[in-house]
Amino acid sequence: MNIALLTAGGVGNRMGQDIPKQFMTIDNIPVIIYTLKAFQEHSQIDAIGVVCLQGWEVVLQAYANQFNITKLKWIFEGGDSNQASIRNGLEGLRAKGCKGEDIVLVHDGVRPLVSERIIAENIAKCKEFGYAVTGLVCKEAIMEVKGDCLSNIEIPRERLIRTQTPHTYRLKTLLDAHAEAEHRGVENTVASCTLLGALGVNDQHLVLGSERNGLKLTQTEDVELFKALKNTDKDYWLK
Repeated sequence: MNIALLTAGGVGNRMGQDIPKQFMTIDNIPVIIYTLKAFQEHSQIDAIGVVCLQGWEVVLQAYANQFNITKLKWIFEGGDSNQASIRNGLEGLRAKGCKGEDIVLVHDGVRPLVSERIIAENIAKCKEFGYAVTGLVCKEAIMEVKGDCLSNIEIPRERLIRTQTPHTYRLKTLLDAHAEAEHRGVENTVASCTLLGALGVNDQHLVLGSERNGLKLTQTEDVELFKALKNTDKDYWLK
């Protein structure tokens, strides 16, 4: 089974609005629904789980019912950090009877422009190699900030990846990684790929993302970018 596990447990402080960013409506549709629809409409996704901000579970289910998100099977309570929230979701999947060999695509609930291609390639690469991480090679010149100053980074930008989501693994792989992290005292990693990396996994395979999928709704200007991108198609003359 191929399962999408969406993270929607944050309060969205940087967005500065009265409700969590994943539940804001843009053109009369909640942000989380845009993301859910991408997986709902993908033929290879069998089920969806959402790790939800505590107290918003009923709202999420009501939205899913309203917008006919029939693949949403489970809602799990979020944790105090992204790492804790993902672990809650994974343990919830196990408790619901999902198998260790099931493929889990961990995806940001506020990253709504994930494409059919990216989802399909994550599943294919995970089946082949066991790990799949969506990302893009850096185009920018990357520097490190130290206090108020910038210093050079020796790694060529062609070797630096801006990770996106999904991050895709077998359920057992992720459960074992979180158990090992607890044993080693590894805490507050920002993503599944960095958790695996912190545990010494250095052969996670890249799925090429996109600038559209790179849009994660975090600040108010991201809303305007999303509105523009969702209404824009590729020009016919572009190869």
